[in-house]
Amino acid sequence: MTIRTTRKGKHIIDLALLNQFNAQGCPACGHKFNLGDPVVEACGAWEGGPRLIHEHEAVFDVATASYVEKRCFAAKRGRPG
Repeated sequence: MTIRTTRKGKHIIDLALLNQFNAQGCPACGHKFNLGDPVVEACGAWEGGPRLIHEHEAVFDVATASYVEKRCFAAKRGRPG
């Protein structure tokens, strides 16, 4: 399986990733993934480690050099999401 990557933790949904992750959908927004969607490995309010979510649902945290789900990021900063 070849994953096209533009930045560490950032991917483009290909058929293999679609088949692997589309049953659960995006944990951040609940929508299904589509071929060609930009996704990132991000931490969030869910149990466990980072999961693939739509890129527009994430914020890159410079302090930790990782992606964080945007509502979780806002809550950590004390701002409403």
